[in-house]
Amino acid sequence: MAQQALLQTQVINKAWEDPSFKALLLTDPKKAIKDVLGIMIPEHIKLRTVEESSDVFYLVLPSSPSSNNPDNTQTKAKW
Repeated sequence: MAQQALLQTQVINKAWEDPSFKALLLTDPKKAIKDVLGIMIPEHIKLRTVEESSDVFYLVLPSSPSSNNPDNTQTKAKW
């Protein structure tokens, strides 16, 4: 978790300093992070970048620990 927080801080600081990095981060975050920080995000991981403003705030809910448990027998909703 500490590595994730460090990476997030590095990405945010770089985006504040470098408008071209920020633009690429908003359109192709994996490429931006790879090009500038040399970190490859695995293909199976989806990455989205959104920008908050003074009147828009994003609340990110992490996945539930129980949803990562293969023994979870809870029935999932069907659409």
